[in-house]
Amino acid sequence: MIVALEPLVILLAFVAGLAFKKIGYPPLPGYLLAGFVAHGFSLGQVDLITEIADIGILLLLFTIGLKLNLKDIAAPYIWAVAGLHIGIAVPLTTVVIMVSGIVFPVLALQDTGSAWMLAFALSLSSTVFAVKVFEERGESASFHAKIAIGILVIQDILAVTFLVLSSGQLPAVWAPALLLLVFIRPLLLWLLNLARHSELVILMGFGMALGGAELFEAAGLKGGLGALLFGLILSNSKLTKELYNSLIDLKDLFLIGFFLQIGYYGLPEQPMWFVATALAFLIFLRPVIYYLLFVGFRLRARTSLLASSALFNYSEFGLVVAAYAVATGNLPQEWLTTIALAVSISFFIATPLNLRIHRFYSQYGSNLQRIERGARLKAEVPTDLGDAEVVVLGMGRVGVGAYQRLREIHADNIVGVDENFSKVQEHRDNGISCVHGDASDYDLWAHSSLKDKKLVLISLTKHAENLVAVELAKELGFSGTLAVVCRFPDQHQELAEMGCIVFNLYDEAGHGFAEHVVERLDS
Repeated sequence: MIVALEPLVILLAFVAGLAFKKIGYPPLPGYLLAGFVAHGFSLGQVDLITEIADIGILLLLFTIGLKLNLKDIAAPYIWAVAGLHIGIAVPLTTVVIMVSGIVFPVLALQDTGSAWMLAFALSLSSTVFAVKVFEERGESASFHAKIAIGILVIQDILAVTFLVLSSGQLPAVWAPALLLLVFIRPLLLWLLNLARHSELVILMGFGMALGGAELFEAAGLKGGLGALLFGLILSNSKLTKELYNSLIDLKDLFLIGFFLQIGYYGLPEQPMWFVATALAFLIFLRPVIYYLLFVGFRLRARTSLLASSALFNYSEFGLVVAAYAVATGNLPQEWLTTIALAVSISFFIATPLNLRIHRFYSQYGSNLQRIERGARLKAEVPTDLGDAEVVVLGMGRVGVGAYQRLREIHADNIVGVDENFSKVQEHRDNGISCVHGDASDYDLWAHSSLKDKKLVLISLTKHAENLVAVELAKELGFSGTLAVVCRFPDQHQELAEMGCIVFNLYDEAGHGFAEHVVERLDS
């Protein structure tokens, strides 16, 4: 019997997450391990943890919708690659599942249809994992992140469709009327404008994610699709940026429940370990398949590699399908535990690979580029920095402020670089010299004139991304001056030891405020 000891589960998750953070990993594998340990000692209420996990996934899908542009997933290198990968992966996985049932009778399936169903579920990748990876590296707005997220959105839609069709229950007759929800966008934006800069923004976002899910469930559809649609309705608005930023920490907190709950699917026996390990080794084909498909659709080697590595795992959807099949009697309970273990192992494998993916490309990028196609997509055209002597990497609020101040000194010899296409175009419309590029891109530093500039200011979202850019500059012999922003004293010390001019946004904000006041008084 499971005992209600949530405080101990929270403590266990914190200790395990902190332990992994101290050895250079994200906390995510620690949460997975904590879930198995908590289940082994009968700690926590699994129903409560599952509810928390469900809320986390709904908030995740809602925030994805806020950032999603339908034009992004309409590109062939997204929808076609998603479909082709499923077509390749499902038969291979089906063979492994069928053989597993023959070798281990405890995992024997009633029919081949169940094997195909599981194979389809395992052909999908984890949206939760990919989003966490990009957020931790500060790459959510990058081109490769948009590609990976686009594929995951298509997979989520296919997953929802599959569950609806396999349930044998048709949606409610009024379900098509849900499409009319797009017409309430002006009302929602008006309410969001009234709520801005207060906790009401969080409450509104939370309510729309959960409310949209409940509405779709009532119509006989999966709730996650409702959360995604409500986010999409509010996307591409200046007001939604605050909503997105307000929900990020809340979403991450609830998603801890998702990683914890995986351990509650049961402790594996020896046959389950063998099969889960075999399935885990099978995912090493996944990034290879994705990479070849991406390159075939004229994406750069780097873009293909980074997008592929984020899809290098099994999806939480595999657990949903397995749980559904067990509940309907089409699958032995042992398969549910096996899939949970395979998903966990895939996360453990994918985590270190994604941590080192930039370093991997800097070492082996020239080999990977050998199979690139000659013609490039417009989005993949090399960055041209022109004759500028000063470059600002990262054109957010801090970067734009630095650009405008330095332009007074360097006139036209300054250019900004940002990885967000829409932001680049917006800056150009406002008279700012800005080009598209990724500061952590080895090719940008190696094959453009960036490494020859006199001054490079780095103002990116995450400290980890700033470090990658500094390390690339050092590796490629940059002889100019590097100036980098940070937020905490330990980050300041780390960057200073690397020879950078460091500006602490928090510590020096008061000084900048005072200077601004003095300038206005003197004018």
